[in-house]
Amino acid sequence: MVRPKKHLGQHFLKDKNIARKIAGCLTGNFDTVCEIGPGTGILTEALLERQEIKKLKLIEIDTESVQYLKENFADPRLEIIEADFLKIDIKKISDTPFALIGNYPYNISSQIFFKALSNRNLIPEISGMIQKEVAERIVAHPGNKTYGILSVLLQTWYDIKYCFTVNENVFFPPPKVKSAVIKMTRNNIDKLDCNEEKYITVVKTAFNQRRKTLRNSLKNFIRDEIKDNEIFNKRPEQLTVNEFVELTKMIG
Repeated sequence: MVRPKKHLGQHFLKDKNIARKIAGCLTGNFDTVCEIGPGTGILTEALLERQEIKKLKLIEIDTESVQYLKENFADPRLEIIEADFLKIDIKKISDTPFALIGNYPYNISSQIFFKALSNRNLIPEISGMIQKEVAERIVAHPGNKTYGILSVLLQTWYDIKYCFTVNENVFFPPPKVKSAVIKMTRNNIDKLDCNEEKYITVVKTAFNQRRKTLRNSLKNFIRDEIKDNEIFNKRPEQLTVNEFVELTKMIG
């Protein structure tokens, strides 16, 4: 059996019904599915029950897990890649659109989503389990104290659904926090009505000083001709995605 490793943030799911529910979040519109961090393969097994999946690619950084998966799974649709998802070239996984799924390591889940976001045209669907607190942040709306960088940037390009909460006792070892499963589906926004790089910079800069008004947090961006606009009296958590787009256009 694979030993869970603390430095990899491993908490292995042991409830097959939960694994099937996570696998059931996929729409089934993709020939190729990529699972991150399969560990002992409980989600892998549930995914292989779905016959419409033609290729299932597993990205696993833990050598012990890779060996276990190779010894216990022999499905011809399966490809096991020993690699760090954060460092791998996405096109080595697939050069055609694929779905991303996993019981994501909680300590790097945000980084995984940011990488997926920068490859969003290849990853139209993302689902899986993360820390409940992070899930609530991702689905938060303007005015909510958990609304932040992750909320705005992911909601810019994905429609996001909070699927269900998962208790600690279905893991080995049990984590100290509750978990949640979310699903993100690519929306129809192909091109923003502003400079995309500037947009990301504006969102990150605004929330890095979230207690300040935009007038203070974005002072290096504000030119004299726009300084009297009332939007600068607001705090970042008050702005919708569309208002951030408009703000970025105004800054120019």
